Amino acid sequence: MKKEERRRRFALTVLVSLFVFIIIAVAGILAGLLVYLMIRLGIIKTVGGRPEAGTIFLLLPIASTLIGVLFTLLTGRISLRPFYQLINQLNRLASGDFHTRIHFSRPISRHSVFREIEKSFNSAAEELEHTEMLRGDFINNFSHEFKTPIVSIAGFAKLLRRGNLSEAQKEEYLAVIEEEALRLSEMATNMLNLTKVENQTILTNVTSYNLSEQIRSTVLLLAEKWTQKDLEPDLDFQEYTIEANEELLKQIWVNLIDNAVKFSEPGNLISFHITEKADDLFVSISNRGTEIPEESLNRIFNKFYQADESHSSEGNGIGLAIVKKVAELHNGDIYVTSENKRTTFTVRLPKHQPER
Repeated sequence: MKKEERRRRFALTVLVSLFVFIIIAVAGILAGLLVYLMIRLGIIKTVGGRPEAGTIFLLLPIASTLIGVLFTLLTGRISLRPFYQLINQLNRLASGDFHTRIHFSRPISRHSVFREIEKSFNSAAEELEHTEMLRGDFINNFSHEFKTPIVSIAGFAKLLRRGNLSEAQKEEYLAVIEEEALRLSEMATNMLNLTKVENQTILTNVTSYNLSEQIRSTVLLLAEKWTQKDLEPDLDFQEYTIEANEELLKQIWVNLIDNAVKFSEPGNLISFHITEKADDLFVSISNRGTEIPEESLNRIFNKFYQADESHSSEGNGIGLAIVKKVAELHNGDIYVTSENKRTTFTVRLPKHQPER
């Protein structure tokens, strides 16, 4: 890749150098023609049929400079047009106009460097436009998700205050209030976790601990969720030790298990596997149920993105963004496959963290 970049930059340097050479050559030729014309018209005196050498020596560089300046002013506007275009589009992008795109005109658009600039700029603009759309959708969705439990809590609290309720009704209303309060707490926690990991660039509090035991504990922690859907966890792995930030890594398993439960069909298995290859551990969590559309596979780890655009399922597009960021902080990564009603998330993590 670096070799290709150097080749393109060299090609651009040659192009600019050639343009400068053409200006110098044209200026010299025009200056020579001007001097020749002045000799023919008798403006420059001749001695014995030959022009005075001193006059030519003085006049030729002056004429070349003046013609070169004029020629540069005339052609500079044309040669700098793509750069002016780029600056204008960058200013539009900076002002929040993410619909802007850049398309250089011929012949400059045929050059590989300008094609690369065009492609990079348009890709960045498209990504910013998409992120802005997701952000807007997230704000609307999150506002709705946040408001709904608050309204429920307030409504059932008023009913409890009025009294004249049976014990069964009180228990039912208190259960709803508790459930909605937990929903609010979970949303707030996810937002705080996302902010925390996004601002973190160095992995701290690294300890050596039993990864297998952590995953088993997280499965038990979420037992209420998977038992409600009559799901059964299948934990097929041995004991593995890892060096990591235990608190951060737990967020990966909480979010992935919660996701697996959310999109599983009732009565199925949620499978857990850990494999070891060289210096890495691979943790896979699989569920059977709703597939992730192929066009969404590359976007589900983006902040605010939800594959379920109808928002019929719970969630706000934060969990998988946290998972990806935490994995990257540990010098790992995450992959996903989804076909034949089976979705598998695989997290690769190094067994040992480099010394800092």
